[in-house]
Amino acid sequence: MKKKEQGRVTSIKVKLLGIILPVVIIIMVVLVGISYLISKRIITGYSQDLLRSSIENQANQIEAWMNENLSAFQMVKHIIEETSPDQARLQGILNSSCGFHDNYPQGMYIADEYGKLLKAAASVKTEPDPRASEWYKSGLTRWNMGFTKAYRNETDQAVISASGILDDKTGVMKVISADLTLERISIIVNSFIEMDQARAFLVDSTDGTILAHQDQELIFQNLSGSGDKFLEDIGGKIEASDFTMMEIDENMTAFQQIQGMDWILVSYIPTNIIYADLNQVRLVMMLIGLISVLLLAVLVERVVHFVIRPVKKLTKAITAMTDGDFTIEVSTKNRDEIGVMSRYVERFIVSMRQMIQAIHDVSDKLKVQADNSDEVSEQMYDASKLQGRSMRELNQTVEQLSISVNEIADHATTLAMVVSETKENGNAVNDKMQETVTVSKRGKEDIQRVSEAMEDIHASMQKLQEAIDKVGKTSGEISNIAGMIGDIADQTNLLSLNASIEAARAGDAGRGFAVVATEIGQLASTSANAVHDIENLSGEINSLVKDTVKQTGESVDSINRSGSLVGDVLKTFDAIFDNIEKVNQLVQEMIQKVDQVDGVATNAAAISQEQAASSEEILSASETMVEQVDHITGNSEQVSEGAKELKVSAEELYGQVAKFKIREEEVQ
Repeated sequence: MKKKEQGRVTSIKVKLLGIILPVVIIIMVVLVGISYLISKRIITGYSQDLLRSSIENQANQIEAWMNENLSAFQMVKHIIEETSPDQARLQGILNSSCGFHDNYPQGMYIADEYGKLLKAAASVKTEPDPRASEWYKSGLTRWNMGFTKAYRNETDQAVISASGILDDKTGVMKVISADLTLERISIIVNSFIEMDQARAFLVDSTDGTILAHQDQELIFQNLSGSGDKFLEDIGGKIEASDFTMMEIDENMTAFQQIQGMDWILVSYIPTNIIYADLNQVRLVMMLIGLISVLLLAVLVERVVHFVIRPVKKLTKAITAMTDGDFTIEVSTKNRDEIGVMSRYVERFIVSMRQMIQAIHDVSDKLKVQADNSDEVSEQMYDASKLQGRSMRELNQTVEQLSISVNEIADHATTLAMVVSETKENGNAVNDKMQETVTVSKRGKEDIQRVSEAMEDIHASMQKLQEAIDKVGKTSGEISNIAGMIGDIADQTNLLSLNASIEAARAGDAGRGFAVVATEIGQLASTSANAVHDIENLSGEINSLVKDTVKQTGESVDSINRSGSLVGDVLKTFDAIFDNIEKVNQLVQEMIQKVDQVDGVATNAAAISQEQAASSEEILSASETMVEQVDHITGNSEQVSEGAKELKVSAEELYGQVAKFKIREEEVQ
């Protein structure tokens, strides 16, 4: 059982490492997590600022590009309106605009209210009825040049046009316009991106049409019908006029409205690109944290090892004391709580050694006295049995004597009645009287032996009573020693309680002290239980001693009464013997003086009656003595049983004390 309990013991080192290391690991994980979140927040803020700065600059560049083109168109329009050129000169101006800039390679063109289209000679633009075109309708709404919505021209090319009313002083309503392809706008939009690996596209906020995109297939498509979830989510944000920067479908997305246009510039960058370096930093931090945890684990293990090494020694000592081994030595040079506890444990071991040695000495004395009591009780029991046998033999002799006396009385009466026939019977009576004398002498000797045996029993009972008194005194000493052990156990329990309180104040660092305090408490409990067992045994011994003393007193009284009765019987036997001697003399005289037999027979009859009565009294006294002897034998047997129980209790006490070791070899 003890081996199983020891197998379930978990060392303080394992507990401390089991507590400290998880806490350190959690702290490191939390620190890495917090650092990651802070770094992510910083990088996110930096990326948002960079993306915001990039999209603002990009929007400014696009606005500048659009305004530049619009200014160029406006300047041509202004020149025409100021100079009011003729047809040939106007054609020359249009011819010079064709191929002038890559942004509008077809140059500028003019349509009048009659549907006539005037364009550069090198331009390939053809329209059956310009008045039905988007650029013409939009141009009629403003004097200054402005951009139209995106549309597809007659060649199915996605374009936007800058158009406005041309007042050339001819009186004919004319609209001047120039086309910008959305492919060209896409090139311009993507060329102004400043943030590395960022992307941008341009959207018409009025209908969600994509005006510029890196993917040429998406140009002029609607965001909601693009089939791309990211573009559809962007369309939902634009439709809701929510232009705040946010993360959409794992893309950090920024919105910027182009001034003077219904255009929204959308710039985005995948978050995995933003956090790529951050993830690498997180991996490095985790690696550093793991190395730090390993180094800290080794450091903590070494520190814990040196701190709890005295606790291990103290725990080993307390475990040995729990098993009854007080030969161990506890010494420490520490001046901390463990050192104080070790010194008190050392004092406790010294006290326990002295106490156990004292108990052992007392148990030795008790064992010797118990053996002596057992021997005396055996002797007394044997003497009482011998006395019983003698008294039974005496009873039988007295019974035979009573019968003989009754027969003598009968013969004496018969002799008085038939004197003439008594001579021969007188001879027989003489023989019987001789036998009676012999029996009386033997009875007297038996009674004397009974008297001597009673005196021996009385002396043995006196010795037994003295031995039992000594046992009672020794039992009292055991009770005092048990009380002293109980006081020491209470002090030890108080010390354990104080150590537990100090350990609780010390927190996690005091868990080792708490284990030691618990072991001391268990030792105190074991000592208290042993004291309780000793007190129980002492109580049983006291009870047995009291019963023995009582039974011994009763036996002494019975023996004294039996001695008195034996003395009375002895006196009675002396009287009987004297009477028998007298009867013998009378018989002799009767034989010699047959002639005087009447008077003598009368006297003999009276004497025979008295002898019969005396023999009855002797028989009754003998039966009483037999009963007394039987009672004494029963008491002697009880005393013997009590002595045996006392011997068993003394051996049990000796065995309990022998469990403790106070020297290298167990005390014998």
